[in-house]
Amino acid sequence: MLVLSRKPKEVIVIGQDIKVTIISVNRDQVRIGIEAPPDVPVHRYEVYLAIREANKAAASLGTVTKEEATKILAGIKRPEKKPSAP
Repeated sequence: MLVLSRKPKEVIVIGQDIKVTIISVNRDQVRIGIEAPPDVPVHRYEVYLAIREANKAAASLGTVTKEEATKILAGIKRPEKKPSAP
């Protein structure tokens, strides 16, 4: 794992076409912006894991109805929205 230190507005480049920009740092929260081509999926890790599990479940079931897919995706835990600092 590569560990870097960056300040707000500084950028990290991954490959030739992915940019990660540090937007802000507030105590225990870092806001980042990610620029990637449309064909490159970008997800939070917990969402990625949920998608992977949903795909595994769908593959094991064969054909999945829209209602079944909705139930599977409903299991994805969404982050709580924190009030923004003034």
